[in-house]
Amino acid sequence: MGDVVHNFPVVSDLSVRFPTAEIDWVVEEAFAPLVRLHAMVREAIPVTVRRWRRSLFAPATWREIAALRRKLQARFYDAVIDTQGLLKSALLVACAPGRKYGLDWRSSREPIGWFYHRTFAIPWDRHAVERNRALAALALGYEVSGPANYAIRVPPAAVEALRGCVPAHLAQWLTRPYAVLLHSSAGSQKLWSEDSWAQLGAALHARGLSSLLPFGSSTEQNRSERLADRIAGALVPPRLPLDRLAALLAGAQLVVGVDTGLAHLSAALGRPTVGIYCATDPRATGVYAAAHAANVGDGRSPPSVEQVLAAADRLLRT
Repeated sequence: MGDVVHNFPVVSDLSVRFPTAEIDWVVEEAFAPLVRLHAMVREAIPVTVRRWRRSLFAPATWREIAALRRKLQARFYDAVIDTQGLLKSALLVACAPGRKYGLDWRSSREPIGWFYHRTFAIPWDRHAVERNRALAALALGYEVSGPANYAIRVPPAAVEALRGCVPAHLAQWLTRPYAVLLHSSAGSQKLWSEDSWAQLGAALHARGLSSLLPFGSSTEQNRSERLADRIAGALVPPRLPLDRLAALLAGAQLVVGVDTGLAHLSAALGRPTVGIYCATDPRATGVYAAAHAANVGDGRSPPSVEQVLAAADRLLRT
């Protein structure tokens, strides 16, 4: 999900430089609702690479891949840009007709330069958002200018759908100031301790913010429920699809999260967002949204509750 969010500014840049451009985005099916939040994306073309890899020799898999190839071959693109730099994304690029651009062997995560007509060197010490913006600019011959503009909006229908899919008491609760605590990640090394989350939630409650603890799996649900038992006024919503999670984030007064795609999405939606970095380097993949985002931790050791709370207080004051 983070890779998806980090490419929204690319679409915004292209829309400014080429106002009549028609932009299609090939994306993992689960993340297609996010891509549709950007008004300048003509079509989110879903793929299921994760599922295909699990059943590579199944006839249904090859029928789906053939259907994708036919769909892409029915169009001709002036440019096909691979910002992900992985073998799986390069194979998808190969299905689309048009001149292909990607990262060179020093800049990509995997050595796949032969898939492209032209490659570019982009230093690894730049944030992922700026690497993506630079690649598109080099490919199409323009200069990157101005801050990153995510330009995504949650449609009113998604907000109404959110209110319609949660219990009545929670729908009423959403009309009051709340913080979303994104405590979960697929990488266990990225997690912040439950004691720290409980202390943070208590401090936010004292500041008039109730805590909402969403989840995406049974393990995460158990953690959310344990934390809700320890944080006054906290609630655990039902499991939500991505478009409704986006609506939930868009209504928050504050979002605090570990290194997870939802934290990047919150920052892209313009919400005050604190990223907690326990095991990854925020200089490369931290939440990246100017004045309303802050990263705490250096990726080598967990930050303290006091550090996270200080960052939250700064954002709440702006």
